Amino acid sequence: MTMTGFRFDMKTYKKHPLSFLFMLLVWIAAALTAAVFIAVVGYVLIKGIPQLKPSLFAWNYTTDNVSMMPAIITTVEMVGISLLIAAPLGIFCSVYLTEYAKRGNKIVKVVRLTAETLQGIPSIVYGLFGMLCFVTSLKWGYSLLAGCFTVSIMILPLIMRSTEEALKSVPDSYREGSYGLGAGKLRTVFKIVIPSAGNGILAGIILAIGRIIGETAALMYTAGTVAQLPENVFMSGRTLSIHMYQLSREGLHTDDAAATAVILLITVFALNGLAEYIAKKLDKNKL
Repeated sequence: MTMTGFRFDMKTYKKHPLSFLFMLLVWIAAALTAAVFIAVVGYVLIKGIPQLKPSLFAWNYTTDNVSMMPAIITTVEMVGISLLIAAPLGIFCSVYLTEYAKRGNKIVKVVRLTAETLQGIPSIVYGLFGMLCFVTSLKWGYSLLAGCFTVSIMILPLIMRSTEEALKSVPDSYREGSYGLGAGKLRTVFKIVIPSAGNGILAGIILAIGRIIGETAALMYTAGTVAQLPENVFMSGRTLSIHMYQLSREGLHTDDAAATAVILLITVFALNGLAEYIAKKLDKNKL
């Protein structure tokens, strides 16, 4: 910023002290947020990186190596199956609410109210529901499938709301131009509207992935805590977050739990980087 611009800003702030106060509060909030982020990430990395060792990545889990490899694979499977269930349902539901439902429709209001209510329910309640419904009533037992369905219900409102807001942000001129060229409703939605809202939809899916990776309470009641790699979807398994919780709870492998936290952080950063890469690709394809 030039000196002229700086003097202009200072003069403005002198004339309007409240603006200077708001600017100061914004800078303080930003600095505190950055400081907390650096402190948390730095503590985890400093504590966990020295504890990383080859035995933690052994294929089979034992009480001696406490390998996290089965948990890593189970986490990937949990994310993939849960998104396969929730993402299409959430996106198509949002398309209906935004593109097909008439304004003032009572069903739309009920669906939106339900989604907002579900988004605020604690995860432990989802875990209890999943245990009573999938584990007990459907007799799936503590299994990967029961955990996936429970987590899918959890992330469905998040995907719905983010997709709906992304679709609303698409200008109506895009739709009108498509109709003017003779395209129908379905072609307009899938060829024009959804690709234009791709970044927003992708952001919601990435947030959903983060919630799946960090979930523990709901999965302990449904997927179980078995440390071995499940051979099929009807067998129990633990994700990385549950693996870290179990190690820290026992009190005998706190160093290994810190190493697991490092892998969790790397996974989150990798997903964010992948999301940014895909978003850039989508922007290039639009151009």
